[in-house]
Amino acid sequence: MKKLITTFLILISTALWAVEPRPGENFKQTKEVIATDSPGKIEVVEMFWYGCIHCFNFDPYIDKWADKLPKDVVFKRVPVIPRKDWMPMAKAYFALETLGLDHKLHEKLFDAVHKEKVVDPYSELSAINWIAVHGKKDVGEVKDAFNSFSMNSKLSNASKLFKSAGATGVPSLVIDGKYLTSTTMAGGEKNAIELLNYIVDNVRKDKAKQ
Repeated sequence: MKKLITTFLILISTALWAVEPRPGENFKQTKEVIATDSPGKIEVVEMFWYGCIHCFNFDPYIDKWADKLPKDVVFKRVPVIPRKDWMPMAKAYFALETLGLDHKLHEKLFDAVHKEKVVDPYSELSAINWIAVHGKKDVGEVKDAFNSFSMNSKLSNASKLFKSAGATGVPSLVIDGKYLTSTTMAGGEKNAIELLNYIVDNVRKDKAKQ
């Protein structure tokens, strides 16, 4: 952490930030070290909720970033559940994954909630019906995905991730299971991507020294 902090302080004079990056304010260590799913690579996890307008605004930025991932970086999304009423949309994302529709409908579901306002983010039935229509699936098949054998495990892990990260809101980013930042902490969507790149670069350098 000390090496990362030193590097950030050096970069302050050259980085174009709306808010000067400060350790503990613009980024911090996660509450607990979180095991990653990709040993040997730098894992970046976006924690989000479909009903969050800030997540909706950040989505184009993180999508563009994820389209150009370096070979040593992996990216995944996790719909976290700090509140019970966020559960329907968490199940919606995991159902999309189960049905193989996450890449096709992820952005469209955001639009359905915030632009078109045809999906109620607090209603599981609303999400099921929308996915069935836009994913061209039988409603029963979508319901099965919402209640699949692995769903409870995925929901439990998503809930634990939010707590272990020490996050207080979304969208938030966990880098290499050790560092946490967010659009709020970074001072905006563009700053969050720049900060994400800096952290990834420094994690890469630290790994090269090990």
